[in-house]
Amino acid sequence: MNHSEWKTRRHRELLGEAAKNNPEYDRLYEEAELAHDLGQMVYDRRTALGLSQTELADRCDMRQPRISRIEGGGTVPTIPLLRRLARALDADLTI
Repeated sequence: MNHSEWKTRRHRELLGEAAKNNPEYDRLYEEAELAHDLGQMVYDRRTALGLSQTELADRCDMRQPRISRIEGGGTVPTIPLLRRLARALDADLTI
């Protein structure tokens, strides 16, 4: 999911849509928040190690645009992908 797929609660209220108590909206909002937080963690660790996105992508056996999407919060990675990222970033994965 990317951020263009959902609207902020305030925007929805202005449009007269019922944003409050909407489980689907809440689920999408939480998913976007998690994707953003994870992306920030990957970015922070990658820069702390002095790696470029391309170098990290090589370590994960993927292409640079995928790393960019992850860091930008545009995707929610699967558990196997999280494992690959953790190994490539010399980090522990605790779920």
